[in-house]
Parts: sequence; structure tokens; C-alpha cells
Amino acid sequence: MTDGIPSPRFFAVRLGLGATGMQLNILYWIALVLAAAPLVYYVLALYCVIGYFSGLRRAPSPLLKSSYSPPVSILKPVRGVDSEAYENFASYCLLDYPEYELVFAVADADDPAVPVIEKLQTDFPRCSIRLIKGAERIGANSKVNSLCRLVGEAKYDLVVMSDSDVRVDPDYLKTVVPPFADPQVGAVTAFCRCITGDGVAADLNALGMYLDSAPAALVARMVEGKMQFAFGWTMATTKRHLSEIGGWEAMANHHSDDFELGNRIARHGYTVELMRKPVWMVFPKETTEQYFQHELRWSIGLKNVRPTAYRWLLLTHGLPWALLAAAAAARAGWWGIAAAHIIAYLSFRLGLAWTTGVWGLDDRGTTKRLWLVPLRDAITFIVWVCGFFSKEITWRGIVYRVKNGKLFPLTSANLTMKGATHGAGSRIASSRNIS
Repeated sequence: MTDGIPSPRFFAVRLGLGATGMQLNILYWIALVLAAAPLVYYVLALYCVIGYFSGLRRAPSPLLKSSYSPPVSILKPVRGVDSEAYENFASYCLLDYPEYELVFAVADADDPAVPVIEKLQTDFPRCSIRLIKGAERIGANSKVNSLCRLVGEAKYDLVVMSDSDVRVDPDYLKTVVPPFADPQVGAVTAFCRCITGDGVAADLNALGMYLDSAPAALVARMVEGKMQFAFGWTMATTKRHLSEIGGWEAMANHHSDDFELGNRIARHGYTVELMRKPVWMVFPKETTEQYFQHELRWSIGLKNVRPTAYRWLLLTHGLPWALLAAAAAARAGWWGIAAAHIIAYLSFRLGLAWTTGVWGLDDRGTTKRLWLVPLRDAITFIVWVCGFFSKEITWRGIVYRVKNGKLFPLTSANLTMKGATHGAGSRIASSRNIS
């Protein structure tokens, strides 16, 4: 007792806690703070998700009825054959839009995607489809090398780029293009909803879009005041805007090309807008090990482009801290409090997944995947921790070291880091290799 004021030890002795009890009490309060932080984040994420999608429902954009419809070049860098590749590519041949072209690029003439694209040209003769074989090796990122070639070959100023595992609806371009009627818009990107194959890994992948990607993007947009990145499943911009940021050539050695594009355009004072309608991403059947590896690749990439934000993710992982707080409370004999921690975590996390996936993005399949949310969060936490201890990734069969957001290939002596200057490297194929 100090100056007449009972000390914490006094209360601990009166309550029969003793030294061990005090340690448990301190451990619980530390765990409580760690467990409360993710719940605050989940509430903020729910607020942003509900606000964004409610706004779309309340005020349909007049741009959807806009007569602004300039011609578009859709650019598809391809390497290998993804799950349901033909169906994905064919969706771009059925678009309800006045004038557009579809241009594919493969790095190697014998790429297994070539026959798929050639079949597409046969099956859709009225659609302008071109295939470019070969791209200049400007940097370590082979996808960006292909994008450099594609932009140069594109007929039109407005270019829309997307990954090969993306599928779209017929009104895709009618949703992408109208924002560019505003000269302040520099890029348009999109959220995605998911088509999954058989297996738990594909469902875990899909949940990530609704637990992490979309909510985190909306929180970042609110905190930072604007979108400062793009998603690879749709990156639309113009050749003029690309030229202002140095073109894809300036990003040829970077890991997260989608982040770089949106971030550079935003830094030049333009806005990055979200499409009002999501695209579809097709997740193949894969093993849990494959799922873990590509999650680790994304995690290492995020750590390199946003290191401070990556460290703060500690306070968004609700599962481990809820378990820690529940264990500390249970050890102290507070069983009701222990149960409350688990119930709170599950309620907010399941609620976020359902609100984003089902209510926001209209993916009805989300409901059947909700039981996987704790497993997804457990794997994500392990991946986050592993991200601090690894700098190497495997991407499309090539091993890279990632440093400061850039790729350094370790397994191919033929790939040279010439920097982001146009004209570096050697031309693999000339313009004659276009079909």
C-alpha cells in the first residue's frame, strides 16, 4: 500500500491470485490488446465494404449510360495454359462493344498457349485477334516484357490489360471505359469474384479475395484518401498515361507490376477508379503446398513494396491473438471471457467474408466456403511470419530473389538486369511473328 492507495499486488493477494495469478492477469491484458486490434480492423473493413457497395446501389453511375466508347486494345500476356484457358479467352471475344481488338503475346513460339489462341482465331473470325510471338528482354519480369511489346503493337490509345486466368461478362468494356471520359482518371481497375475447381486450396484462394484483397483495398482507399494501386485482373489506362510514367519499361524489373502501375499513375496526380462490376477469376484445382507457395510469393512481394504496412499486418491477424487471449482467460478460470474471444473473432471474420463475397460481389458460392475461414487465417498468419525470413520466390518456373520490390533471377543466366531502359536486351521476335 502506497500513500493509502492499495497496490495491484494487494488486490491480487486479496483475490487469492498470488504471484502466478498476477502473471496470468498481465498475460491476459496483453493478449486482450492484441486480440482487440484485429476486431477494430474488421469493424473498419466492414464499414468500408458496406459503405462502398451501398453507395453503388444507391447511386447508379450515369457513366454506365455514357456514349463515350473509344476503340480499345485488350492486351493479354500469356505464358502456359491456365485452367479453363479457352473459356477465359473466349469471354473476351463476345463483348458487347463497338470496336476493340484482342492482342495476345507469348514469349516463346512453342508456348502451349499458342494452339489455344489459334483455335480462338478460327472460332471467332469476326473478332480482331492477334498473336505476338516473342518479346524484348528488357527486365526480369517476363510478363512486363510482354506488356512492353503489346503496348507498342496496340492499335488504340486506350489499353486494357488483364491476367490470363480472368473471365469477363459481355458488358466488360462498357464498365471499364466510361470513367475515362473524365480526363482526371488515369487508370481503372476491378475487384474480382471467383470460379473455383475442386479442392480445398481453390476455395481458400477464393476466400482470400473476400477476406483480404477487397476489404484491405477499401480500407487503404479510405485511409489514404484515394486508390494508389491496381489489381492485375484488370488494369486499364492509356498510352499517354503510360508514357508519362516511363511506360512498362520502367517497371520491367519489378515484382508487383499491378501495384507499380496504379501507384505511379496516382503519384502523377491522376485518380485510379474501381470498376462498378467485378470480373471473374478462375482458380484451378491445386495442392495445399502449391497454394502456400503462391501465397508466400504474394506476401514477399507485399513486404517489398509496402514494408511498413506489412509489419502493421500484425494487428490484422485475428485468429492467433483470439486464441492467445482465450487461452490466457481460460487459464485464469474465466471461461465465459475465453468463449467470448472466439465468438467475437468468428462473428466478425465470417461476417466480413459473407458481406464482401455474397452481398457485395454477388458470389453465392462464398457461403459454402465459410467453414474454411479459420483455416485460411491460420495459413495466412504462417505465411506472413515466413515472409520475414524469405527473399526468394518461384514464379512461372523461374526462381527470383526479391529486393526493394525488384526481381533478380537466380536460375537463368540468360536473363540480364539491364535496367528499365527501352532498347535493352535483344529482340526475340520481329513484327513478322504476329498472326
